[in-house]
Amino acid sequence: MPYKTLDDVVEHETEVRRSRFVCAVAPAPSEQAAREFITARRALYADATHNCTAYVIGSGARRSDDDGEPGGTAGTPMLDVLLRRGYADVVTVVTRFFGGVLLGAGGLVRAYGGAVGETLDRVTPVTMVEARLVTVSIDHAHAGRLENDLRGRYDVRGVTYGSEAAFDVAVADPAGFAEWLATATAGRARASAGEPLFVRAEDA
Repeated sequence: MPYKTLDDVVEHETEVRRSRFVCAVAPAPSEQAAREFITARRALYADATHNCTAYVIGSGARRSDDDGEPGGTAGTPMLDVLLRRGYADVVTVVTRFFGGVLLGAGGLVRAYGGAVGETLDRVTPVTMVEARLVTVSIDHAHAGRLENDLRGRYDVRGVTYGSEAAFDVAVADPAGFAEWLATATAGRARASAGEPLFVRAEDA
């Protein structure tokens, strides 16, 4: 399934009944990247009342933390917004500076979820689509031209020179790629499909 992510950190601040909510959303290609971003935000706002978090990594890890707010009133609604909007490989931290007025459970859910939603409204999303890593092999005599053609059309992830030249290429349309490759190399190249992955829609 396609999903959305982002290239850069986006930050937005809201205020609800005198409490300040500073939300940051960032790309997170791995759980480690998400945890590092969370650590950095908590260090930046160490004087805050709460630093609540949520992240989604691919189709796997989904985590949230209320950081002292009543259970389910902060991290869970933040995570819900990310999932409902179709985002993955993304982390968000909402920092709260308490303004002296209690919001109640419903108010907290709306405030934390709303902070993430309003920040995502300011994001330029990147759409990721399913693809497959294809390894293309060809003799050295024709490798240079093929590499130039591949780089002009596709996302080349790696090059290896052994008895033949081998190119690892991210391909969203394997059938179309096979047809193009046969024509471009007059049938000289061989292609073998490897692991599934995701690529930016504009590179597909």
